[in-house]
Amino acid sequence: MPSRTARAPSAAGTDLDGGVHERKEKGGRRTARATLSGALESAAGRRSVFSRLAKATALGAAHPLAFLVALLVVLGWALSGPLFGFSDTWQLVINTATTVITFLMVFLIQSTQNRDTQALQIKLDELIRVTQNADTALLDLEELEESELQRIQGAYEELAAQARLEGRGGRRGNGSDSPAARLSLPGKP
Repeated sequence: MPSRTARAPSAAGTDLDGGVHERKEKGGRRTARATLSGALESAAGRRSVFSRLAKATALGAAHPLAFLVALLVVLGWALSGPLFGFSDTWQLVINTATTVITFLMVFLIQSTQNRDTQALQIKLDELIRVTQNADTALLDLEELEESELQRIQGAYEELAAQARLEGRGGRRGNGSDSPAARLSLPGKP
């Protein structure tokens, strides 16, 4: 099975599957450009059994029919109480079943949520990367400490408050009013 790790870029640039790509910039100058097309093609359709199970479980648990089934099980259990004399064993059955199901669902749903969040983050990073005048220092915010995130959020809140006070709908995030310029984030002059 081929390696899924990225190879170091050469002068021409490589994508994640080792293919070489070049892009001409304005003025005819050639620069390296990392692409993901090969990685996306090779990863499409190759998911582990756990990933497929986690996704199917998350989708199934979110369906209204799953709630109805759970409700019917609880009602059936409650109605069977008099039949079993509301014994300790009768109570233990529902307690054990709900605990085991909850325990397993936590891991399955968390796995699905983490994968969805990571995919969303990659999509947002790509939108930031391709947007002209975007502040690319924002690409990996999820890697920063909480205090740093709060500082950057504060800069954006200041921009929003200033825009409301000036009665304008806002403007592009470039120049001296960008949070990167205000905070002197790495990657910005």
